[in-house]
Amino acid sequence: MRAASAEWLVLLPAATLIAFWLGGEGWLIGMAIGTPVAMALFVLVKRAWQGPPALALTPGLATEQHLLAMFDDIMSNRVITGQTTACFVVMFDEPETVVSRHGRLAHEAVIAKTAERLSLVLRQGDIVARLSEGGFAIGLSPVRRFDLETAVQLAVRVQKAAVAALAVDEMTIYPSVSVGFCVLERAPGPKAAALLGAARIAADDALRHGPGAIRAFSPEMSRRRSDRAELREGLEQALDEGQIRPWFQPQLCTDTGAISGFEALARWHHPQRGIIPPAEFLPMVEDVGLSERLCEVMLYGALSALNRWDKAGYAVPRVAVNFSAPELRNPRLVEKLKWEMDRFNLSPGRLTIEVLETVAGQSDEDVIVTNLAALSKLGCGIDLDDFGTGMASIANIKRFAVNRIKIDRSFVTKADTEAAQKKMVAAIVSMAEQLGLSTVAEGVETPGEHATVAQLGCAHVQGFGIARPMAIEESFGWIERHQKGLSKTLRLGRSRG
Repeated sequence: MRAASAEWLVLLPAATLIAFWLGGEGWLIGMAIGTPVAMALFVLVKRAWQGPPALALTPGLATEQHLLAMFDDIMSNRVITGQTTACFVVMFDEPETVVSRHGRLAHEAVIAKTAERLSLVLRQGDIVARLSEGGFAIGLSPVRRFDLETAVQLAVRVQKAAVAALAVDEMTIYPSVSVGFCVLERAPGPKAAALLGAARIAADDALRHGPGAIRAFSPEMSRRRSDRAELREGLEQALDEGQIRPWFQPQLCTDTGAISGFEALARWHHPQRGIIPPAEFLPMVEDVGLSERLCEVMLYGALSALNRWDKAGYAVPRVAVNFSAPELRNPRLVEKLKWEMDRFNLSPGRLTIEVLETVAGQSDEDVIVTNLAALSKLGCGIDLDDFGTGMASIANIKRFAVNRIKIDRSFVTKADTEAAQKKMVAAIVSMAEQLGLSTVAEGVETPGEHATVAQLGCAHVQGFGIARPMAIEESFGWIERHQKGLSKTLRLGRSRG
């Protein structure tokens, strides 16, 4: 209403004199009564025409526009006041987990209570705004000095406030957040949007290194983000042009030392950047909806490799391919695999389907269960990958028709030197034996780890200690060398006997 009042006040003295001159006291009294009414009507009509003001996404919070306005004000007056500020972005780690476990209403309650907690650890005048992509942005009211060390201390305080246990509808929820921040002096540009954008980039970097990470903005983050965006745009082209293809890591039988199979692992050979690590591009594949396309590329490459090994006279019993949840949900998956196996003239037993334990632990979907049961009945092997890192119950192992458990590398590492690691591997192997399942130890890197898991009864091993993933062209030489070494060992064993 202030803007409307200002427009009228400029003319009010002149209007008052004109009214008295034309009509005397009567007109003057009418002017005094009518002016406020006219002003009120003008404001109501103006508001109705412009629509309601922008509201915060959560009651009691500022909007992103309010935050930017504060930053703009501080920046424009900085030369005069000498004051500075900083922006913090607080993002929830894996918010979809809270939604799936407790429901959408509980998630909204967590957001509202977290906003209250953040406000309590800040000063009067600081702003907490809800961001459209989730999480919060915090803007500090002007301060004389705010260095990097002080910013880190505040980030830690904000994080501690956000992650304390919350009681929501008789449930206890433990939020997890990552924090990114940028102080004004390190902002990549002179505008408010640049400061907020920098804090967002830092928060994104924190999420990638989380959970519970804290990151300060640096120019390198912008470059890495730009690189990731460029890679994301080139993913589909890379799949179509064969830049992304399978490399193969061997698996050995612990009883005989013979090759028991290969696992197909996606590798991206970029024409300018060389080999791009899977950790950089695999999350993007899922983000842009290309999981099924990647699976098609990997399956074709894996079955082609089996044919090439067969023609070369090498005995490779099977190849394992990772299947994502979107691919496993395909109602025509079994029909598709039958066609592919016939196309390459291979029996279904030559193909192993690898399913992440996180998929088995979180999925109750009948389509996935039905597909895996049908593939197992067809003769394909079913491996449960990264066992011990997810939440797969024994019931889910049975439902998913699992034949073999892959013991995660986090348990295999130092199993030969640390008693706790050795006990964990022994417990998993014992459970698998009771369930009639075979086992593969992943991440075997030393002869000691190899010997230990073999002694504990693990049937197969895989890891850098045996061989790193290799292109199909390199695999022929490796197989040849391995078989010669194995033959030599067997001959030495016989001569000693």
